[in-house]
Amino acid sequence: MTLLNPILHSPVFGIALTVGLYWGMVKLKARYRRVHPLICTAAVIIAILVLGDIPYEDYRIGGEWLSWALGPATVALAVPLYKHASLIRSKLAPVMTGITLGAIVSAGMTACIFYLTGASMELMYSAVAKSSSAPFSMEIARRLGGIPELAAAISVLTGLFGSLAGPAFLRLCGVRSDIAIGAAIGTSSHGIGTARLMETSELQGSVSGFAMAAAGMISTLLMLPVYWWLLSSS
Repeated sequence: MTLLNPILHSPVFGIALTVGLYWGMVKLKARYRRVHPLICTAAVIIAILVLGDIPYEDYRIGGEWLSWALGPATVALAVPLYKHASLIRSKLAPVMTGITLGAIVSAGMTACIFYLTGASMELMYSAVAKSSSAPFSMEIARRLGGIPELAAAISVLTGLFGSLAGPAFLRLCGVRSDIAIGAAIGTSSHGIGTARLMETSELQGSVSGFAMAAAGMISTLLMLPVYWWLLSSS
């Protein structure tokens, strides 16, 4: 392990491990459709770090570079969104209505479940914005008094679950419209769900990208009264 220390302490380790494994999982998915590249890549990385007794801090040196790349990657979703802008604009009223109701129901149901199960307020505030992308959920949790890191983890898990079960659940419910599917997944499963839809339909993915951004902003606005109430009561 001593000989590998220079590599483990450099960004190359985290970047090469993540990109290499993900590329391999994508190739594997082409043969076995049940393989989920994101989940499988994360599972193998965790196994390597645990079995190799490699500190997470060593992996994070390169992992943070990949986290930074999420910003430009998210902005790149504007390209398919621009291509389908006229169609989305023609359905803007129902799409925005669905996104708004989805954000309200998600936050409301989460708060009710955590309150009724006796969870702490800190935990509830960490989970209330779970359907927003991690940057939104982390900032909301920080402002309300939750745990930003926990909020990010819950947000990622929500996106993973939505990307796995969301499209199948919508088909089971008889939802066939590309716009409806995109709006539902983007509102509930943010970037991970959007990436999943982009694999099969550019239109669904572009609507999902729009819904993801809109849901994040709407969720933030919904939390403002809660934030003001907390300030006034403190």
